Amino acid sequence: MLKNHLLTGLSFGLSLSIVSWMVGIIGNALLLKTSYYEKLSHLNFIPSKALNKTLGIGQFKWIVKNTFFRFLNQGIKVEGKNTDLTAIRHQMTLAEVSHLIGFLFVAAFALFQTFNISLVFGLSMMIPNAIFNAYPSLLQQENKRRIDQVLGRQKVK
Repeated sequence: MLKNHLLTGLSFGLSLSIVSWMVGIIGNALLLKTSYYEKLSHLNFIPSKALNKTLGIGQFKWIVKNTFFRFLNQGIKVEGKNTDLTAIRHQMTLAEVSHLIGFLFVAAFALFQTFNISLVFGLSMMIPNAIFNAYPSLLQQENKRRIDQVLGRQKVK
């Protein structure tokens, strides 16, 4: 029974995490028109580089850069020195907020399924949710911090 809940929760969490990308895009489009969006563009959950390294954000970045995931968001690509970093930062914010909305969407389902089915089922749903929604959002935050440093140096010049 435990193994069944674990495997079923993982597969349900995986499919719901992929569906949550579309929910995140729609939710982001709705939020974009509000006054709260400016605050959302400066989120910083983990400011520590050491904690990001411990969580494996560097390995996740390698996976994104070297697998089919690199084809998913073509708007986030630095192609040379003449790239508009402000536009790329905006695209990163869109992706980050979309993934956060998707994370909350799946987390709500996981909480419901925890009470409806079992704790193992709900927690196992959160594993793919963390991989497909939380880690991309944290990666975007790290990349935005790097872009902000470059933009800050450009302003000084």
